[in-house]
Amino acid sequence: MPVSPAENPTTPEAWPEALATVLSCKYDFGAGRALVGIPTTKHFRITYNYWAPNEDGVDTIHRGEFVSDHYLAQNTLFPIRYNPDTPSDHLHAYSSVTVSSPRNSLLIFGILGSIVLSIVWFAMLRGCR
Repeated sequence: MPVSPAENPTTPEAWPEALATVLSCKYDFGAGRALVGIPTTKHFRITYNYWAPNEDGVDTIHRGEFVSDHYLAQNTLFPIRYNPDTPSDHLHAYSSVTVSSPRNSLLIFGILGSIVLSIVWFAMLRGCR
């Protein structure tokens, strides 16, 4: 017999709700994402924060980020649900996954490309003598 969300506080549907505040909404160019396998039509990188109690019951601020195809003005409020056991785990209606790695992937791709090009250039210079 399935357990209802009210009887099982570990399901996201039963998590407490809080209001998140948009800190910034920046246009994010998608150029170069296809090269690293991250094509997207979503262009706005939205950072936000919300208050949730920690293990000691003291309200602490938590931060999140996601990409969206819609602009959200600074100080816009929207609801999120957070895990009472781990308040940094949360869900919201705009995106089910918070974003942290597309820029990191592009950065790694750029660094590795620079290293390979440097080695090739160095080999060409050494081979000319």
